[in-house]
Amino acid sequence: MKTIAIKIFFNLVIISILATSCSLNRDPLDGYSDDSQGKTESGTQIVFKNKSEVDNFLTGIYQQMRDRQEHWYVDLLLISESHADNAYAGTTGAEVLPFENNSIEGSNSVVDRDWGRYLEDIARANRLIINIDSVADKSVNDTDIKSYKAQAKIFRALAMFDMVRIFGSIPVITTQAADITAENIEEVYPQYFPFQSTEEEAYRQIEKDLVEALADAPNGSGTDKTRFTKSVAKAMLAKIYAEKPIRDYAKVIQYVDALTADGFELNTNYADIYAMNAGNTDLVQRNTRESILEAQFMPGAGNWATWMFGRDLSNYENSFTWAKWITPSRDLIQTYQNEGDKIRMDQSIVYYVAKWSNYYPASHYPFMFKLRSSMSSMVKLRYADLLLLKAEALIMQSSPNLSAAADIIDRVRERVKLPKLDNSIRAGKDRMLDALLKERRLELAFEGQRWFDLVRLDRVEAVMNAVYAKDSGRKSQVYPFNQYSYRLPIPQAKIDQNPNLVQNLGY
Repeated sequence: MKTIAIKIFFNLVIISILATSCSLNRDPLDGYSDDSQGKTESGTQIVFKNKSEVDNFLTGIYQQMRDRQEHWYVDLLLISESHADNAYAGTTGAEVLPFENNSIEGSNSVVDRDWGRYLEDIARANRLIINIDSVADKSVNDTDIKSYKAQAKIFRALAMFDMVRIFGSIPVITTQAADITAENIEEVYPQYFPFQSTEEEAYRQIEKDLVEALADAPNGSGTDKTRFTKSVAKAMLAKIYAEKPIRDYAKVIQYVDALTADGFELNTNYADIYAMNAGNTDLVQRNTRESILEAQFMPGAGNWATWMFGRDLSNYENSFTWAKWITPSRDLIQTYQNEGDKIRMDQSIVYYVAKWSNYYPASHYPFMFKLRSSMSSMVKLRYADLLLLKAEALIMQSSPNLSAAADIIDRVRERVKLPKLDNSIRAGKDRMLDALLKERRLELAFEGQRWFDLVRLDRVEAVMNAVYAKDSGRKSQVYPFNQYSYRLPIPQAKIDQNPNLVQNLGY
């Protein structure tokens, strides 16, 4: 009797939880109905009645990269730039300062927001992947079905890649939880409260999605870099094969070469990647030849993220009364100056007169400059990143090809009028790796790469524990970086909701 009573109590608790909370891996939020359209004669739920509904849902997936700018862009820059040596937090807010002084805890609202929203993105992708085969009126042909699935799998891979890099072990969810009943509660319960998979398992799922998507994703277009194309899948495959859990440098090189074969190349003029026209009414270019994937914002329907980092050049005084995130660090500025890298520094950092002086005198205050108007594109994947990743693979593979790696770095430097690497650097693997890391820092500052570069190459402790002493403007370090710092904490609120989640070590 006692056992039965405990079981009844357990079931009542679970039903209560499910009745009062949202399961992020099942119920996508923010304007997308998760109600079915009824059932077929065989009892299968109808999710999409016709092709028009599928197209609308896919449009909604693409819209996520524009509408949910927090985790796709703003928070990612906070993690990758302010939690590294490129930037300070920018404000003294309790949610952002811990990324600068290394005092992040599981209660941090940024990591809580991002964990939930990545799972919501994955849930949207799952909904399309799982239900596209069962469109009620049979108006979607087999070729279209394969294309829809491929695009959704690329989107799922993008979300899962960022999530696993930030948190490490995460729930790998590729299903939709069934409706819960008294009869199936013990079977369905794990679907609502999933366990974490290992990092390798997460990367293997990302790999599987991308390899499958390669066959059926749309071909790329030189005039539209907003779609989840075969080239996006190739770029993401190159990036995941550089990561430790499934590292394969030969495949990094293979997929970067495939992007080159697709026609991607460095822009002749570095500034044109970010520049506005003379009247600040539009960009000089969209869909540059080195852009692989970007979210675009046209005049009249712009992004709001630019307000978080500096001025909107198309509306100069708009929202410029409060301190901004991602303030460029003295250490980064000094690195540009030491290198004589004026071209990239001028496109990455701009000085204004500010109304605050948190890190610098208000009269000469630096701001990150790569998102400089409400119509600036948010570039998610850029060929220069992938090209330098190939150089990294050439350096780090079992039989290094330092000459070929140096040639790539020299190409990137030549564009911004910098001299080729010295022969003394080209001759040593460690010196080449240092040069590669510096080149990536200068080329890709404020594009969401720096922290992940340090993590991927095991440089977190060496770089970050030293920067506080040499950068006089950085807030005092609260905790030293150690082997547990490579992953951020699992949000405590999510652990409280899901007893199957385990906190990362060190938090």
